[in-house]
Amino acid sequence: MASAPEIVLAGLFGALIGSFLNVVAWRLPRGESLASPGSHCPSCGEPVRPYDNIPVLSWLLLRGRCRHCGQPISIRYPLVELATAAAFAGVVAAQGFDDDLVLELPFVAALIALAAIDFDHKLLPNRIVYPLAAYGVIATLLVDRDDLVENLIAGGGAFLFLFLVVLAYPRGMGMGDVKLAGAMGLFLGLSVIPALLVAFLSGSVVGVVLIAREGASARKKAVPFGVFLALGGIVGVLAGPELIELYEDNFLS
Repeated sequence: MASAPEIVLAGLFGALIGSFLNVVAWRLPRGESLASPGSHCPSCGEPVRPYDNIPVLSWLLLRGRCRHCGQPISIRYPLVELATAAAFAGVVAAQGFDDDLVLELPFVAALIALAAIDFDHKLLPNRIVYPLAAYGVIATLLVDRDDLVENLIAGGGAFLFLFLVVLAYPRGMGMGDVKLAGAMGLFLGLSVIPALLVAFLSGSVVGVVLIAREGASARKKAVPFGVFLALGGIVGVLAGPELIELYEDNFLS
């Protein structure tokens, strides 16, 4: 079990990573460099000073506005930082402070970046998904070599399952979702099953709510399914084996 200081440290580290994920979510879909220029206001282009670039806190102190031009800064920025901080702290609290974090934390960070991009652009960039899949295989070889075969099978199975879903219902999701599901399996192994279940359940709930609020017109809206896959993937990291065990105890025994 992780200690309280380790969990706090993971949360602080997650907030810093979340700040970088905001840069990824904004720049990568636009084909901009992630390294330069430095952080700047998207409205006036003025560089963000280090004291205005503290995760969450700076946004609160500035009341969500640029210090120079006064234009609003999207609340998504602190939300991504908070989500990453909470996810990192949750992973360390649930799984402990061990070598598996080399697999789990980059996976969670990539899922959050992909969810933010998919929410804004209905896009899951191959520039993230492909390296994520490759990293899953390489890191598993280094950290959990005995799990490699299971993870490869899980990745292939998740890819094939969502590919069949896309063939049956092409308006519901795209090949980006299929590839992301395959990458998730490479990290989660059998835990990709509850991860996909969470994704479909949460996506269905949101779909029902949209239809209830907007009527038949909601059926024509594209729902970014990558957001729900990311949620399912994080749940898979936090509690995938426990959910499988719960199912086996209640339905298979």
